[in-house]
This record gives sequence, structure tokens and C-alpha cells, in this order.
Amino acid sequence: MTVLRDYAAAVTQPPLDEDRPRRFDEVVGPDGSLRPAWKPLAELAVGLTPHDLYRVDGDIVRMLADEGVTYARPGERPGPWRLDPVPLVVDAGTWAPLEVGLAQRAELLNALLVDLYGPQRVLTERVVPAAVVLGHPGFVRAMAGARMPDSHPLVFSATDIGRDHDGTWRAVGDKTQAPSGIGYAMENRRVLSRVLPEMYREAGLHRMEPYFWALRSALMQAAPGEVADPRVVVLTPGTHSETAYDQAFLASTLGFPLVEGSDLVVRDGWVYLRQNRGRMERVDVVVRRVDASWSDPLELRGESQLGVAGLTEAARRGRVRIVNPIGAGVLESPALLPYLPAVCELLLGESLLLPSVDSWWCGDPAGLEATLDLVERDPDVRVVAVDGPEDGLTGLPRGELVERVLARPHHYVGRRDPVFSQVPSWSAGAARPRPVTLRTFTVRYGTAYRPLVGGMANVLDDIGTRSSSSKDVWVLKADPADADQGLSGVLAATPGRAAPVAAPRVLEDLYWTGRYAERAEGMLRLLLVTHGTAEDFRSRPRTAGGTSLEVLLGAQSRLAGRRHENLDAEFRSLLLDEDRVGGVGHSVAALRDALSGIRDQLSVDTWRALGVIDRAVTLLELSPASHQIAEAAGRHLTGLLSLQGSSANMMQDDGWRLLSAGRWLERAIQLCHLLVATTTERRGLDVDRAVLAAVLDAAESGVTHRRRFRGYVRPAGVLDLLLLDPDNPRSLLHCLTELRTHLGRLAGSTGSTRPERLLEHLLSEVEAQEVSSLVAIGGTDRPLLTTFLEETLERLSTLGDAIAEHHLSSGPPPRPLNSLTVLDALPAEPVTGTIPVITDDMERPPGIPPRVPRGGARREGDA
Repeated sequence: MTVLRDYAAAVTQPPLDEDRPRRFDEVVGPDGSLRPAWKPLAELAVGLTPHDLYRVDGDIVRMLADEGVTYARPGERPGPWRLDPVPLVVDAGTWAPLEVGLAQRAELLNALLVDLYGPQRVLTERVVPAAVVLGHPGFVRAMAGARMPDSHPLVFSATDIGRDHDGTWRAVGDKTQAPSGIGYAMENRRVLSRVLPEMYREAGLHRMEPYFWALRSALMQAAPGEVADPRVVVLTPGTHSETAYDQAFLASTLGFPLVEGSDLVVRDGWVYLRQNRGRMERVDVVVRRVDASWSDPLELRGESQLGVAGLTEAARRGRVRIVNPIGAGVLESPALLPYLPAVCELLLGESLLLPSVDSWWCGDPAGLEATLDLVERDPDVRVVAVDGPEDGLTGLPRGELVERVLARPHHYVGRRDPVFSQVPSWSAGAARPRPVTLRTFTVRYGTAYRPLVGGMANVLDDIGTRSSSSKDVWVLKADPADADQGLSGVLAATPGRAAPVAAPRVLEDLYWTGRYAERAEGMLRLLLVTHGTAEDFRSRPRTAGGTSLEVLLGAQSRLAGRRHENLDAEFRSLLLDEDRVGGVGHSVAALRDALSGIRDQLSVDTWRALGVIDRAVTLLELSPASHQIAEAAGRHLTGLLSLQGSSANMMQDDGWRLLSAGRWLERAIQLCHLLVATTTERRGLDVDRAVLAAVLDAAESGVTHRRRFRGYVRPAGVLDLLLLDPDNPRSLLHCLTELRTHLGRLAGSTGSTRPERLLEHLLSEVEAQEVSSLVAIGGTDRPLLTTFLEETLERLSTLGDAIAEHHLSSGPPPRPLNSLTVLDALPAEPVTGTIPVITDDMERPPGIPPRVPRGGARREGDA
């Protein structure tokens, strides 16, 4: 048997609960035959065996991991995005009326938005109770009465829909504040088209790429006034947002900068994007992925560090277009659903084509009575809050539920969810029926609202409340000659090439990317050498090899401290512990954080390199064997070297130069620490030779040394190669020379800046050194070498501070406005505390701290 045959046999069995309506199945009809959408794919789809889907599912997991596709459930850490291998297929005849209903719904939501912040006819004519709107936190009073930029302020929206037991599509809810998911939808399509290429080619479905072209054009056209070359940015809450990948994907695909609130500033009513060295560029359109209440600390929530002070006033003046407008979140209230048919009649003069799920607002006495009556006897009726998730009401005893609803009836809505249609979901070696909803997207393109022909399906758990995985949505063409997305041409988006802009935050992320990548690489090379020595000499402590092992362990401790006496536990800690400053785990975690902040500017090769590291970590965690430590460290190193290779293909602008400068600075620091711990003391001829050989391997200079000195290891030769050889990429002199090249080409360099002066002085000191003096013995150590290395480390640290201050500083960090008092005129301690993260439309509760500014977080443990 094949997967779909087994599935069809299972779903055509009589239902266990005869009183509950049978779910509409998206693949199999009541008679057990395939639905019309699946018939063109029957030959390929029916032939899929469990072995085939095991392979496809494994390929999907690997591809998503390699591309770094993540999603964070509310209150959880980011985890891998999950994609089911079986698509949701919809035929053209089914999609056509749905597309009309979605377009009308977007038109209705736009008209309602204009009315609520303008004449408010729906309130004055009592079509919608005033408390439904004015009592909702999404209604922003600061924008009431503001002049809308045009008659269609709602540019982009999303609607969650599902099919009832009879196949009728119903709207479950609308997303208008910061609609997310279209990036995930496109990623689903990219992955599934590669793992099921035969089915994809045979299907004849609408490709998604033209819709992104239309979306980009629509955002450019949304700029206020007559702007020849509008600047569009995507405003993100930062890397802690649960849909950070979706935001970065959207920015990267559309070619717009992904910015945080600190990257923007309002001056004289205009919004500007900060650039390096105090320069600014005017912004015309802000694609907002930050909730409205957090978007402007000046007029909304004063404690917000995620918004832009003055953004609301700039929008009121019509000097910037915000997509979607501040205040659009009120349209997401489930309390509006019962009134949308009447609103549609009033504002559009039409009947509502796409019905919503049955809902009752409890602030209305009739709605309260209906809700309390139905919630007890109808299992599909539940109570939800008007401003978020279910508010912990699910599963409450009736008495407690009634008490809570009666205490704040206007805060709750009764809702009867449909018996959502079901799809085959691959799990544990079989395709099992699971309920499904579909997120659709609509953009104002040209003079009409255009729904995306497709979307993102969410497979729900058994009780139908939480997404367990996603599905790609394949909408088939009525005719193979039909234009994809019905778009035969896309309006011009920009008249010419736009110059790339790098905000100070982006430059800082790139600088620390270079430093953390090199820090991790240096520790990995030392760990590999130390582990190899330990394999031979951990049981022979009194030998020369055993003594050299202690020296190498001391070098590790100098860079990352010591946590475990057991050597395997110590090595594992260095590789895995993210809280161990100086260890590989800490450096890779910080590297990933820096890269996440600039994901929109990076190629997929970057995430493939990190995927290699992730798989190495997984293997190490699963295997207790000692040899797996070296295997995992080697895989880590492979990933980091791949990352270095991908950075070589970046545009060689200021960002790339700062990344390179960070790498060369960190390499010099790591080398000096290694040499201080291993070469400044005498321990006997045999021990010194073993230690020096290990140092050469850890500094990736062993082959060069053997070729030059024919394997004869002496301190003078080693120090000459690692300190003063201008042709050795691992030498101190070479690192400083490369650092001078990259610093000198930065926009803020003049030849006389403090970083350049410090570097020139350090270079002259290094070039003046004589190896014969450095290796001179004074008792049991080499005092001149010790002094030189320690002073060099101090100067490198000062140089790093100077680089950050001159090239990365963009002024003091923002402070919450509600923390400012008259005492701020006096010296005060820095403001501390936890600022809740902005939620986007996937309902993340507040309470997670915002992204920490780089400068403060990275001082801990920095050499």
C-alpha cells in the first residue's frame, strides 16, 4: 500500500462520533476518490510510499536547518520551522470565488479603518457598538482624526480562513497590524519544489515570485507625495521576535533595509535612517513589524526601546507612510466579526461574500446570553479575549468561566469554530488526518486589492487550537497559459539603482561577527591540539607529554577559564556551554546573534555553515564517546571556515572592512594569549619542544615551520614565524598590517584618527622587536617576551575600544522616556530593567528582554 491509499481507506471509515459533523477532507471525497485538485497529480501522488516520504521529510528538515529557518512559539526559544511534506492542493474553480471574497474583505477592512479614524459612521449610526472600538487597545487615539495619506491606507493584510464541514470557507480572523507569514510561505514553496520536483512540475500551479514583485512595487508606490526614488525600510522588533526569520526574508527578498528602532530618528517631522559617521538618509515608507503601542515612546508607551520617538507625528503630517498605519490593529479585534456584514452593507453597499466564524460579543447582553448558553452544551464554542489569546479560559469549570466573563463582559467574545477541514499530515511513519487552516495575504496593487494565489497552511493539533506544522499551498491554474498570480506585468518599482545603506548597528554586528568567528576558530584549533595530546598523555602525567598537556590546558583556561577536572567534560563544556565566555559555545551563540541582526544582508551560504555546526553539536550531545569530541570540533571548524569563505564574496564596503578588521584584531589577541600561556616559561627541552609543536599546530603554522626549519623546533624559529613574519597570515605582524589596510579604507578614517595612531604605534613597536632579545632567558622564564606580549595585549584592547568608539558609536543608548526625571540633570546610574518584547501578529506575550546592544554585552570576557 502507498501513503495516500492508506489515508483514503482510513478517512472513509464511518466516524466514531455520529453526532459530530464529519470533517471535510481536502484530498479524499466521501466516496473515497481523490478530489478534483488532486486528480492531475494522481499518478505521482498515489505512488508515494512511506519510504519516499521518510526521505522527503528528512530532506525538508535538513534544508530548513541549513537555511536557518526558525520560529519561536510564544514563551519559547527559537526552534526549527516545521514543514509537512504533503502540500495542500486547491483547484482553480475552488479558488476563484475565494479570491473574490478575500479582495472584498480587504476593501472592507480598509474602508472600516478610514471610517474609524475619520467620520466614524459605523459608531454614530450604531452599526458597531462604540465600546467594541474605543475599548480595544488596538485603537490608537493619537491617530484619531489624522489625515490619511490616501483613501487606501491599508496596503497589506492577511486573513486566516478555514473550511467548514460542508466545504464553505469561513474567515477565522484578520491580521492588519503587522501581517506575518508570507516569508515562511515562500520558504515552504522553495523547499517543497526541490524535494518533490516531479509533482511540482506536473501540478501546473501558480508561482509566487510575481506576487513579491507586486508587493515591492506597491510599497514603493505607497510613498507620500512625488518621490522619485523612495526609501523603504522594514522596522523589526529585533532578533527576539518569534517571526524574525520572516521579517528578514521579506526585507532581503524585497531589497529593503531591515532596521530596528535605534536605526531611525525623527528630525523636524521627517524620518531618517542613521548612517555611519552621523550621516542620515530620509525614509519615505516604514513597513512596520512592531506593534503600534510600542512604535513611538514619545506619544504611546514611554518605556519602549523598540520604536522611534516622533514617528506618530511624522505620520500625522503625512511625511512618512507607515504600512500598515499605526492603529490598524483595532481591525484584528474578534469582537468586530459579528458586525462585519452590516458594516459591509453600510460602507461598501455590498453583501459580505466571505462569512466569518459565528461570534458573539459579550459586551452586548444578547451576545453574553448566547455565549454563556452555548459554551456549556456546544463543544465547538469557546471564549476568547478581544485583545489576544484565550486568556487561560480553556478548560476552566463553568462556574469560574462565567464569573470571569461576567466581571468583564466587554473583554470577551464567544466563538464557534468550524469543524475545520482535514488534511493528511505526515507523522511517525504515516499520514494521519489533522485539521487545517489557511493564512492568505492581500496587497493593494495598482487600483485593486490582489490576494496571493496560495498562502501558508497551518496544521492544527488534535484539539484544533495550536499549529503543529505548516504546509505549502498549491493553487492550480485553470489554463497552463494563465499568468502566474494573474499578473502579466508589474508596475515599475524604482527608476534606478539605490545606494546600499549600512546603519551603525549593522556595522557593529559585522565587526563582532569577525571577532567572534575568529575567537571560536582560535579556541577550536587549540582544543583539537589539546584533545589529541590528552588522548596520548592523560594517563601519563609525569612524562614530558603529560606536562605539555597541562601547559595546553592552562592556555585553554587563560582564554575560557576551567570548569571540570574531568578532561572530556571540560572539552565538551568548551564546545557546548553557551554561558562560558571564551568557549566555543559562547562564541558561536554570540556569532549567531550578530548574524541574526543582519540576516537580510547575508546569503543562504551563511546559514548552511551554521547548519554544519548545529549538526556537530547534536552529534556530540548524543554520543558520550571521547573521540566524538575531536569529530565535533572538526565539524565546527569546517563550518567556521565555510563562513569565512562566504564572507569573502561580500561587497567590499565599510561593513566588510569592519568584519575583516574584527577578524584580524581578534586573531592577534588570541595569538598573544596563546603565546603568553605557552612560550614565556622554560619547562625543559622535551616539554618545550612538545609545547612549541602544539602551538604551531594551534596557530595553523606547523606545515610552514616544518618546510622552513625541516622539523627542528626552537623558540627563536617559532617566535619569528608567529610574531614577525610578514608573509605568515597567522603572525602578529601580518595581522596588524592587514588591520591597518582595512581601517585605512573605512569612510571615517583620515590617517590621523585615534585608532590609526594607536595601530601605527603598535606596528612600529612590533617591527622593532628582535627575536634574539625576546627569547633571552632570565631565570626560568623569558621576561622580555612576557613584557612584550602583555603590553601588546593591553594595546590591542585599547585599540579595539578606539575602533568601536570611532567607527561604531552612534550616541548613547536609548532610555525609556517614563524613566526620565528632573534628576536626570545630575549624574545617575544607568537605567536597568526588563523591557517587554513587541509582539507581532502571532501573539507573543510581553516579558522577553529586547535585543541587547552589542557594546555592552560583548565587553564581558573580551580580551
